[in-house]
Amino acid sequence: MALAMIEGAERRGLLRPGMSVVEFTGGSTGSSLALICAVKGYPFKVVSSDAFAEEKLATMAAFGAEVTIVPSHGEGITETLIRAMGDIVRELDRSDQVHWTRQFENADSLDGYEKIGLEAISQVEGSIDAFCGGVGTGGMVMGVARALRHADTRTQVVVLEPAESAVLTTGTPGAHHIEGVGVGFRPPLLDDDLFDEVRTVSESDARMMAKRLAREEGIFAGISSGMNVVGALGVARNLGPEKTVLTVACDTGLKYLSGDLFRKR
Repeated sequence: MALAMIEGAERRGLLRPGMSVVEFTGGSTGSSLALICAVKGYPFKVVSSDAFAEEKLATMAAFGAEVTIVPSHGEGITETLIRAMGDIVRELDRSDQVHWTRQFENADSLDGYEKIGLEAISQVEGSIDAFCGGVGTGGMVMGVARALRHADTRTQVVVLEPAESAVLTTGTPGAHHIEGVGVGFRPPLLDDDLFDEVRTVSESDARMMAKRLAREEGIFAGISSGMNVVGALGVARNLGPEKTVLTVACDTGLKYLSGDLFRKR
């Protein structure tokens, strides 16, 4: 999705040699953008926070990004924090030598994420009865859903959000520590025509599942991946036997070793 956003801007003439790229991010999109910018030679200025994993912040810096940290004051991921990060980027975007990728509203990201859906369609034998995934920008779920709809798979699409910040289901934002999802507002990329249902997953259930995935399945991933699997299992129980439910393990658990997710207490 990072490559799709950068190359989309290049095609439209919005991003040219000598310009800088800016974005605010928890670090997953930021790490990808930092990699692409390093390869293409664009300076990358990123706004993030100490609410996110140290490994993500270090990865962006390792790729040469200039990282600005907004303190979370121990409150975790909140709407206030996300909007404060965005305000800093808006100030940076005042220069005509800066291109803001605007991940929360950039439809080019759907082109990148759509490939996950195409890959699933090519690899999964038989029908895909349901697909579910957590919503941050909404790009991943919407990109996959678009691929499934174009293929006329008649797949049920379920979007997930943290129970602690149930904006889509109750309109009530809150603080949580599931990185990459639950930003405290409805993301513009979320298209009602591309999903059928919204469900919530508690942070505690997502954490427990992330640990189980590593220990029982050899899938080493983060809390948002745990949330996705909890949601998928819930959908599978509702659909019953002999149904195929698809979800995504978003990233690697190596990003979270400095935190408390995998530490023994």
